[in-house]
Amino acid sequence: MKKLIILFAVVLGFSITASAQDNQKPEFKFNEEKHDFGKVPKGKPVTTVFEYTNVGVEPLILTEVRPTCGCTIADYTKTPVKKGDKGTISITYNAAVAAPFSKTIVVTSNAKTPVKNLIISGEVVENAAATR
Repeated sequence: MKKLIILFAVVLGFSITASAQDNQKPEFKFNEEKHDFGKVPKGKPVTTVFEYTNVGVEPLILTEVRPTCGCTIADYTKTPVKKGDKGTISITYNAAVAAPFSKTIVVTSNAKTPVKNLIISGEVVENAAATR
């Protein structure tokens, strides 16, 4: 019985320690996670900036920001973002085909939620139609 109590105490101690460490992890809070460009002219790049705040305790480090399409380019804050500070992810989309679009950008980090998906959407139109 004594061994069982000791084993239980050890397991409980490990779980409390793991839980406390998880509470220290950084975490994103985005102003928006989806951006609609509306109608954009074919062949003319459009850019949006996703701004986020680290609402966790430890510094937030983005390890990868990967667009799922070759027509999308990402640039992002590469230095650690301290608690309460802001970072940005700039997304530029350039389409060669007139059609509606929805693209996902996969953000990988050391956050409590290690993978986040950002979405851009809109409709690419012929140049003359976009100016109306």
